[in-house]
Amino acid sequence: MATSTPPIEVRARAGQPLGMPSAHFLRDYWQKRPLLVRGAFADFRNPVAPDDLAGLACEELALSRIAIHEPKRDRWTLRTGPFAEGDFATLPKTHWTLLVQDVDKWDADVAALLAHFRFLPSWRVDDVMISYAEDGGSVGAHVDQYDVFLLQGLGRRRWQIDDRADAPKAFRDDAELKLLRAFSPTHEWTLEPGDMLYLPPGVPHHGVAVGACMTYSIGMRAPSQAELLVDLAETLAETLPEELRLSDADLAPAKGDGEIDEAAIARVMRALPWLRFDALESKGEKRERSHHGGSGEVSSSMLRTWFGRFITRYRSAQFAAPPPRVPSEAAFAQARERGDRVRRNPWSRAAWLREGRGATLFVAGDAHACSLALATLVGTHDEIALANVRDARDLAVLRQLVAAGHFTVLRTRKA
Repeated sequence: MATSTPPIEVRARAGQPLGMPSAHFLRDYWQKRPLLVRGAFADFRNPVAPDDLAGLACEELALSRIAIHEPKRDRWTLRTGPFAEGDFATLPKTHWTLLVQDVDKWDADVAALLAHFRFLPSWRVDDVMISYAEDGGSVGAHVDQYDVFLLQGLGRRRWQIDDRADAPKAFRDDAELKLLRAFSPTHEWTLEPGDMLYLPPGVPHHGVAVGACMTYSIGMRAPSQAELLVDLAETLAETLPEELRLSDADLAPAKGDGEIDEAAIARVMRALPWLRFDALESKGEKRERSHHGGSGEVSSSMLRTWFGRFITRYRSAQFAAPPPRVPSEAAFAQARERGDRVRRNPWSRAAWLREGRGATLFVAGDAHACSLALATLVGTHDEIALANVRDARDLAVLRQLVAAGHFTVLRTRKA
């Protein structure tokens, strides 16, 4: 027997501001689907006046922004605070929004709103952000990567959402705000004071002020896996003594060509005993190209690429400076015909890894796919005769390295 989809719109009841027991909300909606609750905050009284919010935006420690939209040209402008009182007099009459974060830290009445969300762990609550907008004011169609409750305060706001699982989420590249390139709403509502819209992470949405209005955004803290990993790694690193290092007491004579061989990767794995790695494949087997999210395992390919990037970055802040003029493809081809050479910048460390019949060349932390021949040349010699590089892809890699300042072209002197 098929279960029916929970409704997307409900009305609050006495003692149930979510329109249902909190356990039902968590079961059916939390991080699963949007929900509009009409009358969630009955007889809602706006705890912060617009002028007070503007005053807070002028405080040095307050986090504030103003988003301005020019509808005719669809152009967006983002200003960051703190603001001066005179800044508000210069704003257009419509289509702008003031946003102030962490207002619950500044105002006790705003902080009191959080008592209505005690069915969630307190440590999951991030802040209460308040936006004030004049008619048409908005921050554009966008996506949040955390749960948010959008409580309507003063005035009205029209909300549109796209709750399709495959909703497009590519961003525009012509605005400071992270705006969606395409937005096709599946639902639309106008919220009155006290109405509340819940959105789980990843739901595209767009809110536009209908006249002057204020919206209270109760956002949840949702650190990314990358943030968690970096902080855990830094915490772990603090406990490790300085003398624990990558070691190679079993080192065999090197070939002098800059290769990071499988024995070196095995030593790196031993130096990181807290991580689980996929087994290194034998030659001829296809290397696993993906890491297993959530499993704690790191693929051998990821480890190899990371180590190649890491070990070729110089330990200080020194870096290669790009040349004032980058040779064109034609000029680079002419340099090869003349018998010119390229010389590696002494600050640009190089190493390489075998990848099937080819190689990945690492220079100053950047990775480049190339032939084994080029990788060996770069790893063995500080200067390379361009005439010895025959593969078009390898020449493109060398030109890219010249453009980045890692190599310099040495012009052949005429006799």
